[in-house]
Amino acid sequence: MPSCSYDEKNKTINCCHSLKCGSCVYSGMKYENELKVKQDYVSKLFKGVCNVEDIVGMYRPIYYRNKVHAAVGQDKNGNIITGSYQENSHKIVDTGECLIEDKVCKDIIITLKQLFKSFKYKPYNEDTGKGYMRHILLRRGFSTKEIMLVLVTGDNTFPSKNAFVKVLMDKHPEITTIVQNINSSNTSMILGKISKVIYGKGYIEDVLCGCRFRISASSFYQINPQQTEKLYKTAIKMADITSKDTVIDAYCGIGTIGIAASKKAGKVIGVELNSEAVKDAEINAEINNIKNISFVNEDAGKFLVDYVSKHKADVVFMDPPRSGSSKEFLDSLGIIKPKRIVYISCNPETQRRDVEVLMKYGYEVKKMVPFDMFPHTEHVECVTLLQRKNT
Repeated sequence: MPSCSYDEKNKTINCCHSLKCGSCVYSGMKYENELKVKQDYVSKLFKGVCNVEDIVGMYRPIYYRNKVHAAVGQDKNGNIITGSYQENSHKIVDTGECLIEDKVCKDIIITLKQLFKSFKYKPYNEDTGKGYMRHILLRRGFSTKEIMLVLVTGDNTFPSKNAFVKVLMDKHPEITTIVQNINSSNTSMILGKISKVIYGKGYIEDVLCGCRFRISASSFYQINPQQTEKLYKTAIKMADITSKDTVIDAYCGIGTIGIAASKKAGKVIGVELNSEAVKDAEINAEINNIKNISFVNEDAGKFLVDYVSKHKADVVFMDPPRSGSSKEFLDSLGIIKPKRIVYISCNPETQRRDVEVLMKYGYEVKKMVPFDMFPHTEHVECVTLLQRKNT
């Protein structure tokens, strides 16, 4: 198998899988040129709306993904393979080496592939619905170095579980917890609804913006912690929060930005649809001894529609999925009229669409900063400050 390489001087990766995997579209390009391409893209997209500040890149843009996923399958000869899905397909690209995924996690995946063979764990076949091992999911704490391994299986059995765990831990004592997730459905979703802890405490912790966070198997947590720290600090500074302000953290996940911002606020309300993430968020508030934050397990749009009838908010953080925000949520912002909205987006195109809606409600873009959260890929993340014109 051909090898991948990294040019330290030009911060350039040469990925041997990029043509099949489709992730690292800027493989072979100087990093400074890649940043310029992304800068130009966002600047053109928001032309006539605002000036876009210089993109924030990474100092060393490799091995940054602290969440690593590998699908498990077989090649034509019946050999077990692990890797990413080929772009726009469910064909697995056997990526034994990856320059953007955490190196320790990749080493664990290589070991697992060998153990699956020796323990006769057959890969799951999506076409027939037969087989056992479906996915490998690893999360690694950037600050704590804790590692969670999630093995997604086609049923709730685990043959030779104790022997398997012993052999794995002998080879990789750096793993701090192992979770079995059961996904027996014919679905493209990676995780099923049932998880069982088979080693350790069932979660890991990490430190971000001076706060400690618990991360479970299904919780959302930014995958590039170095860039996330820069992004969150920028977002909180933009918000210009005072001790009299009520802050809403919409699409809050495990509460990261709301908890980090709570030190400056009077009151913070985090809203999140994922119930497991809300449980983690509540525990995270306790871990950090935060008393002025509460969490609501509800769709952000529906919550804000109900909230506006009785309450006010001074600052709203919003970090919606790639599809952007719902019309109901944006309309509710137009009614509640927060002084400032800090919009974090992983999709500048849907952000541009939503910003235009908010501008009709009397907001103007005061500042926008793009961040390269996913070097060598086509993605760009933007933090945008919108302020009411009469404040």
